[in-house]
Formats: sequence, C-alpha cells, structure tokens
Amino acid sequence: MTVTNTRRRVLVGIVVSVTALVSLVWIRNPVLGVISSSHHQVMKLFPRDTVKQLGITSEPETIQEMIRMGNQHKTIGHAQPLCFPLDEVTLPEKLREANYTTHMVGKWHAGLYKAACLPHRRGFESFFGFLVGNSDHYSHSVGCAGCKHGCTGIGYDLHENDMIADPKKWKGRYSTTIFTDRAIRIIKEQKEPLFLYVSYQAVHAPLQPPKDPAYNYKNISNSNRRKYASMTSYMDNSVGRIVDALKQTNKWNNSVLVFSTDNGGYTGDNSGNNWPLRGEKATLWEGGVRGIGFVNSPLIPPHSRGRVSHELMHVTDWFPTFVQGLAGGSLNGTKPLDGFNVWDTISDKKPSARTEILHNIDPMITTDIPFTEEIPAEFRHNEEFFTPTTNAAIRVGDWKLITHEPKKGDWRAPPELESTLRKPTASNTYKPIWLFNIKTDPLETHDLSQAHPDKVRELLQRLQHYNRTSVPIRYPDCDTKASPSRYYNFWIPWGETDWKQFTQIKSDSP
Repeated sequence: MTVTNTRRRVLVGIVVSVTALVSLVWIRNPVLGVISSSHHQVMKLFPRDTVKQLGITSEPETIQEMIRMGNQHKTIGHAQPLCFPLDEVTLPEKLREANYTTHMVGKWHAGLYKAACLPHRRGFESFFGFLVGNSDHYSHSVGCAGCKHGCTGIGYDLHENDMIADPKKWKGRYSTTIFTDRAIRIIKEQKEPLFLYVSYQAVHAPLQPPKDPAYNYKNISNSNRRKYASMTSYMDNSVGRIVDALKQTNKWNNSVLVFSTDNGGYTGDNSGNNWPLRGEKATLWEGGVRGIGFVNSPLIPPHSRGRVSHELMHVTDWFPTFVQGLAGGSLNGTKPLDGFNVWDTISDKKPSARTEILHNIDPMITTDIPFTEEIPAEFRHNEEFFTPTTNAAIRVGDWKLITHEPKKGDWRAPPELESTLRKPTASNTYKPIWLFNIKTDPLETHDLSQAHPDKVRELLQRLQHYNRTSVPIRYPDCDTKASPSRYYNFWIPWGETDWKQFTQIKSDSP
C-alpha cells in the first residue's frame, strides 16, 4: 500500500555509527525503545557492503551497487582525489524535483577534494557538519588518516554549506549536541514537504563521551565500554529531542522517521557489540554486513505496526522507496537502479521484491594466509564460475556464500558479559569458500559448502554474473596537496585552484 495523501511529508533519516539496537546490554536507550515499539516496523537490513565502510555507507546518495561505481574497496580517504561519482543523481536532487526542501546535518564522508563533491552541491539546500570520515567530537579536527606519507597537519572540519563554521563558536561543543540543535532548528523553520538527513558522528571513534554526569555509567568497569555506553545513551536522548520537535511543530502526524545503523560495530577496544552475530565492521560476516533499523510513522496503517520484518532490504532500496514510494516523485533521469521501492513491504506487509543481496566483490583484498582447503578443480579458471580467490559475498534467499574472507571471524560478547556467556569457537581453518543457511544458522556456525555443492555452484554463478558488470576500483593514493597545513589548518576542497574562497568563516550562525 502506497500512502497517497498530499505527499507533502516530512521525511527524516537518522544514521548512526553504531549497532545501536543489537544487544545493548546495560546501555539505556529508552527513546529508541519507545520509538521502535509503536507505529513502527523493525527491519533486519543491510546498510551497505560494510566491509568497506565507504563514505556513502547508508547515506542517501547510494543508488547503485559499489561494484558499478568503482567504490568497492575501502573508505574514501581524507586526502584522496575521490568522491561520490559526479555523474550520479542523488536522492536529495530527486526529492527537490518533487518540491521537497532538503537539509543535511552531520557526517558527509563522500569526498571533498572538489567543490562539486560537497553536499551543498549534491542536492542539499543546506549542510551543517563535517566532510571527512571522523574527527574529534569537541575540537572538530582531524589529521591525515590513512596516508602513509605526503599529507601533513591537523585540520578543522566543521562546515556550513561551503564555508567554515566559526571555530570560535563551535570548538569545545559536543558534536551530538550541536547536530541535534541544528536538526531541531531546521524542523522549526522549514515548511513541508521536508527531507532532513541527520548523520550522527556518534558513536564513531574517538570514544569521547558527553560531559553530562547523567550519562556516566559508573556501573560499567571497562573504561572504553563505559564511554561507548555514555555516547550511545546521549545519542538516544538526542533522537528523542528530534521527535519532540516534530510533535511540537505539528509535523509528526505527517512524518516518516527512518533510523538505521551504518554498519556493524567494531569490537574489542572500540567497544562495539554485534553479539551474537559473527564478525565485525570491515568483514563480510553477518556482524559486519547486517544492520538493524526501524521505520516509525503515524502513516503506517495499524495492521502493519509493532512488528519485525524478516524481508530482505538493502541500502540501495531507500532511494526508490523515498522518491517513488513516499514522495511520489519520478525515477527518470537516473542511471539504472539496483534498489527496489519497498514501501509496500514496510507499510502493508507485502513481500519484498528483493531476493538477493550482493555484499561485495573486492579484488584488492588479499592475504598471505595459505588455504587449509583446496579450491575444487571445477572452479579453477572456469569462466562459468566466480573465482573464489577473490574476496566476495552474496546472499540469495536464505543462503549466503563467502569467498576468500581473510578474517575468520569470531563471536565477541560485550565485556560486561564475556565471562558469563557460552560462545561458539571459530575454526582455525582458512577456507576459500563458506556456505551458510542464514535462516537456520544466522550466527554462521556451520559451513555447508561440502554438504550442498549445487548451492555453491549456483551462488558462484550469481557472483560471476555481478562480477561481469563491475568496473575497475577507484582508489587513488593520497595527494600531498590535501595537507590541511597548506590551507590555514582547515579541511577544504583542496583540488580547487581558487581554494581560499572555502576558508571563509561563517560567523553569524545562531
């Protein structure tokens, strides 16, 4: 069922760098708990081929599989001459065609080396946030992450549209607070129809909790986990503030709120928690690629509320769902889409049109670890099948195939429960092929590749089908011209000749 009233809605997308709803043991998230238990549908979705955590991971620009854009390897680095392809049409651009105002707050991370790459030039009428992948939550500054040589200096990275957000005003203020304040301001000032995209920095590293003592979690002994819990609860409260603003401005009854993680959590010292799933961010195991999210809206009919959907959904599905299913817009003018309009799946319990998910194909991921099992002869140098010496994974129905995953993956419980839970033991074998039935074995404990050779052949053929459509990876080296030390210690579009215009300070922001 497609909701067909005036289509002049408020569409709010909130993305967080955390597996925020998966086993948050001892972490208070009352707001998300309430929001995700009324007028809602909870979904098991796949935010992106999260082994790469690309800059457009789960962001609204994504309309195609990464293999078709050359972004299938790693994150877009701060100093790489690279951004989301400029010949792609973005979600905010299509929503503006449908007469929506479009605003973004928070993390961009889709490239910044050219002015044309910036969010204010890619469809958002306003942008307040940071351009690179991570920064200090208080100083809003970061160095040349991922560059072995050439890039120098630490750059301030908080922007308002194409200008620098005044460091005198914003340095020392917590990112979750200022992003929430800006989102609320937009809700109060803008009329419908409105698209607001809030991409929180929380709870991405560095682990820096808010200073509010109400979020100190003294009961958690592990220091990093305590910080992580504090950041998560504060983010939870901030989402509540956004919802309250929608209600106070009488927009809530015509709103659709989408909340999603951007990928699986980093475990260990980073204190993320994917328990009981296997693996973590930057792997192809379920703990890396499976996310959780929910849709909350009074526009969802009563018979579809308060349920968990097990239908397949991928981040590329948001594009047609927002444009076509919610805004009533046209998909004309885009490149061929890999996503499906799944609004009827969300709102009316209809089966998802999606039956398979390509998690990734990344020929640049290699390892020196020798295989403990031989590659079956029929898959060697056979163009009918995908070569299992390349890192890849695909889900077809209930079945998932992984090839050449250099991280065997384990099951990590949060530190506060580590000593009390029984965990599966990861095998010491390093296999070229893994096969799992995710419906019956979502924890990926039993490799079925030997028991179901026909299913292995089928999924290798599907991988080969996708591989034939892939384009070469775009992953250039860092450029020495990117060094913030060259630009008054700011991160700006360093590939522009007239770069000084991007160092102007916007000092009149309320």
